[in-house]
Amino acid sequence: MKQNVIIAFGGVSPEHEVSVLTAIQALSALEESEYNLIPLYITKSGRWLTGDYLTTLDHYQDMDRLKEEGIPCTFSHNEQGQPVLRELSGGWFSRPASYPIHAALPAFHGSDGENGGFQGMCEFYNIPFTGSSVLASSVSMHKIKAKELCRAHDLPVVDDIDFREPKWEQDKDSIIEEAKSMGYPLIVKPVSLGSSIGVQRAQNKDELIDAVEEAFRYDDHLMVEATVDPLMEINCSVLGDHDDARPSACERPKGKEELLSFEDKYQSDGGDGKGMASADRVIPADISDELTRQIQQLSLRIFALCEASGVARLDFLVNAETKKVYFNEINTIPGSFSYYLWEESDVSFRELLLEMIEIARQRHRRKNGRLRSYETNLLSEKAVKGLKGLKQDK
Repeated sequence: MKQNVIIAFGGVSPEHEVSVLTAIQALSALEESEYNLIPLYITKSGRWLTGDYLTTLDHYQDMDRLKEEGIPCTFSHNEQGQPVLRELSGGWFSRPASYPIHAALPAFHGSDGENGGFQGMCEFYNIPFTGSSVLASSVSMHKIKAKELCRAHDLPVVDDIDFREPKWEQDKDSIIEEAKSMGYPLIVKPVSLGSSIGVQRAQNKDELIDAVEEAFRYDDHLMVEATVDPLMEINCSVLGDHDDARPSACERPKGKEELLSFEDKYQSDGGDGKGMASADRVIPADISDELTRQIQQLSLRIFALCEASGVARLDFLVNAETKKVYFNEINTIPGSFSYYLWEESDVSFRELLLEMIEIARQRHRRKNGRLRSYETNLLSEKAVKGLKGLKQDK
């Protein structure tokens, strides 16, 4: 009997649609695998839905009908204590269906799905899940903390400042002056988003103010970074866990501007549903072997430093003249799971996903092989002796 793998996607995130594309790609790639695939779609309002209707990309063009066809569901435990995906409604003469969960494959991008929130829920229900842990997901999603971690280990990053919206409202002039000291042009970014959403280049003070105001629409915590000029972006994926991982080929994304935009990443395909896999890029990157090895080694170091797992994509900024490399960010659930980088190493999308699931299950077995409870008579002792503040039986 096939084991059940939950493909979880959507979510309350500006990258919601990108997540849908990644999930549909994963469902298609695993269609002939040994697993029974169950979609778990989280709407933009946070509703959990499942059902076969959610597995077809065209159905997302009519969201009202999709929400009607989707079946409300939740995580729960069955009588044996096994985690299950439980439907919340059944037919006239049937109980709601319940599916034992053998693994979950999160395909979220940004916000609560990629920052450790969903991963924490999987930990709570003791569900094996692909990708990084709660800690690694949250640290990696937070661009400032990820850069601080790299700085602490002497890994190269560009200069930056960060601030929250109340500070901007109270002390805008001093923030502008501090940013100006890094030299225009500057890059404005939300701290906890991906897919280049809210990211803008500012050539002067007025553009900086406009960019900051726009970015605050997506996040209350922003960063302003110095630019690398002339800029060449190079990305590398890593597959494995923090003890045993390998790097992919490198890629050089090509955008219409020096700063790769959301449109460059996801809309350059004319809407064919390929997501990140359709973006214009050079694979393998047209850089020297020495620079390729340097970026691959940096990718492995940062992957391990963040305690990442599964597949991740690490993005670097390279000075096209001096070839000096700076770490930009790590994506613990990259668009399309970066399968296009692994195809260059003769790893198919299906093989990539299956390896991710196996890594997750191995990690889960290791965790469950440890003591997960501590037997003690503490409560009975306290009941006998009494404890200040506790109600006692008369």
